[in-house]
Amino acid sequence: MERAPGGRGRIRTWIGGTVAVLAAGALSLTGLTGTAQAADVNVAKNAGFESGLTNWTCSAGSGATVGSPVHGGAAALRATPAGQDNAKCVQAVAVQPNSTYTLSAWVQGGYTYLGAEGTGTTDVSTWTPDSSGWKQLTTTFRTGASTRSVTVYTHGWYGQSAYYADDVSVFGPDGGGGGDPGPQVPGAPSGLAAGSVTSSSVTLNWSAVSGATGYNVYRSGTKVQSASGTSSTVTGLAADTSYDFQVTATNAAGESARSATVTARTAQSGGGNPGPGVPKHAVTGYWQNFNNGAAVQKLRDVQSQYDIIAVSFADATTTPGQITFNLDPAVGYASVADFKADIAAKKAAGKSVIISVGGEKGTISVNSDASATAFANSAYALMQEYGFNGVDIDLENGLNSTYMTKALRQLSAKAGAGMVLTMAPQTIDMQSTSGEYFKTALNVKDILTVVNMQYYNSGSMLGCDGKVYSQGSVDFLTALACIQLEGGLDASQVGLGVPASTRGAGSGYVDPSIVKNALDCLARGTNCGSFKPSRTYPGIRGAMTWSTNWDATAGNAWSNAVGPHVHSLP
Repeated sequence: MERAPGGRGRIRTWIGGTVAVLAAGALSLTGLTGTAQAADVNVAKNAGFESGLTNWTCSAGSGATVGSPVHGGAAALRATPAGQDNAKCVQAVAVQPNSTYTLSAWVQGGYTYLGAEGTGTTDVSTWTPDSSGWKQLTTTFRTGASTRSVTVYTHGWYGQSAYYADDVSVFGPDGGGGGDPGPQVPGAPSGLAAGSVTSSSVTLNWSAVSGATGYNVYRSGTKVQSASGTSSTVTGLAADTSYDFQVTATNAAGESARSATVTARTAQSGGGNPGPGVPKHAVTGYWQNFNNGAAVQKLRDVQSQYDIIAVSFADATTTPGQITFNLDPAVGYASVADFKADIAAKKAAGKSVIISVGGEKGTISVNSDASATAFANSAYALMQEYGFNGVDIDLENGLNSTYMTKALRQLSAKAGAGMVLTMAPQTIDMQSTSGEYFKTALNVKDILTVVNMQYYNSGSMLGCDGKVYSQGSVDFLTALACIQLEGGLDASQVGLGVPASTRGAGSGYVDPSIVKNALDCLARGTNCGSFKPSRTYPGIRGAMTWSTNWDATAGNAWSNAVGPHVHSLP
């Protein structure tokens, strides 16, 4: 919203082959003679990049280690071609002469090459074009009669995107340098938390454990499933029932101790949180706690068509995640008590008044367990102090789904079933269910009231049919709403967010008639543009606007037109 106008682990050390070859007739009274053959090992060092770039050298500073994506363990290589540099990362490995080695690595991302040079025979390489998931490249080479060192490498291609590499293996006779140490039993996972819940399932998330190649999930002390990553959904549960969960980490060396226990309760049958007191079809408006040229209002002045009033905005403190609220003298209240009285009056009239967190200039960040707890505690304190019915998440500068989910669940546990929870992501945030905002919405679906995406200040975006639509049209509203409606949200959790006037946003204003047509298209299948959904969504929640102040500036034209239409939806 605008204040201004307009499963990875360490590489296993394999020991195989013949430990010793005894030549016929080599035995004598004084002992044993013959030639010993080196055991096959992975002669690459720091093969999983767990120690950063130790033992590796990348051209032009093109390489770095990252924590995601990884094939296993806690790190992987990310190398980015630039200009005339192809992001080549190399390691010299000790080898035996006249020996065969199998070279492999797991890769993804842009064009990726894997090879060996200086073999003393024929140098080799293999490659793959863009890959969205992990893919193993494999080749073999043979060393020359006097070769004691071979350089193995990865690289990308000029002008292409970054590539990722992990779990490199150069498997063959030990050249005297040995390999990485064998795996140790991993530590117990931390950060176990419940994410999305339904009436029959609970999604669990936890932090990656270094050296782990997999994880086991326990319910009430009994192992119920295994996972290769740091998330798992336990299904087949009873509705409205509490369950205890723990997780362990595993690798070739064994299984860790169990994590701390987390308790989660499945939802009651029937879906998400309607927000007690929020009508089936509702209009949301943001009230400005500042003066930016729009009509200055007290809450008592907000038009009666608004069912949810989002007070904008909470302020950050010096404590990460913590929020507070400072009433701006510019809005004309004589006292904080007068403001609280207006909140109470709106609630008595059947309206929900919530505190909005974020906005265009918001700096609140929830990216750790401590900040999640600070957010929940401070938001609940504001609800108690001012009488807010809940919170609105309008973080426009990034959101961490793992910790925001934890924060909102902690807040819900404090506030109870009556809490109203809304969100106002930007269009880019809801293009895919893999986005952090979308993941958060799905994670808290059982306590979520409505997502009012901002269909403005956007430019063109993809609709659910894969076609590109430009803002300012019925198709833009309906085709983008379809992504949420078909991506896991209930129709009652989807609203259309638009500016109240041409001055309310930099771009994307649409006449109220377009909003009404879009709602009819989604709810009834009528008044559609070129895009028509494959089915109707009569339960769609309604519409939102920025802001009640800009609406008042235009004589409440938006709410007078859209409000009655929303309230008359089927």
